[in-house]
Amino acid sequence: MAISTRRPARREEPLSREQIVRAAVYLLDDVGEGGLTFRALAGLLATGPGAIYWHVSGKGELLAAAAEAVIGDAVSPGDGDGAGPEEAVRSLALGVFDAIEAHPWLGTQLAVNPGRSPMLRLFETIGRQVRALGVPPRAEFTAASTLLHYILGVAGQNAANGRAVGPGVGRTEFISAAAATWAGLDPEQYPFLRGVADRLREHDDREEFLSGLDLVLAGIRARLAPPA
Repeated sequence: MAISTRRPARREEPLSREQIVRAAVYLLDDVGEGGLTFRALAGLLATGPGAIYWHVSGKGELLAAAAEAVIGDAVSPGDGDGAGPEEAVRSLALGVFDAIEAHPWLGTQLAVNPGRSPMLRLFETIGRQVRALGVPPRAEFTAASTLLHYILGVAGQNAANGRAVGPGVGRTEFISAAAATWAGLDPEQYPFLRGVADRLREHDDREEFLSGLDLVLAGIRARLAPPA
């Protein structure tokens, strides 16, 4: 078989940072963090690695920019459109949940880069809403950290569950198989899991996520926030 020795066509228009970040998001979604290399990115953009380094200093900056791009308005540190603090937290949480579900690599990037934006913006936004609830200063960090860890933990686990589904297997089949396994467990060793097997089969991920978030918010309101 003949092997072509022609070089791939090079782009003629100038390369922008936005184009680089958009291509990086595409590669992360398609092949994961391990597949995001400047060589692969250069091939996708029909340019040389040097042109990419002109806009981003390295992979760390590129990953942070990709995370910033996909999480979008969900982590805006603004005060929202007049919604109360609890509703603002719910809206923020759903935005993050949906972003991580669509881009499973995002949760890891947020967790391993606590000193970068958008993680800083995410924590800042949650903290502002905790403060708006009237949580005393001594408990603000604990309340905001608990909300942050719940949102990222559950959203990240949901994304991991989605990746665990094998090729050609849908979520319904995957959950049904897991529920059947729970239902068949030893009743003396696993009475709880057997009892909630049907709930596992029927549950909606987003609804369960919001229900758990409401429990956290209710605890913050009951233990830390002043009476209305």
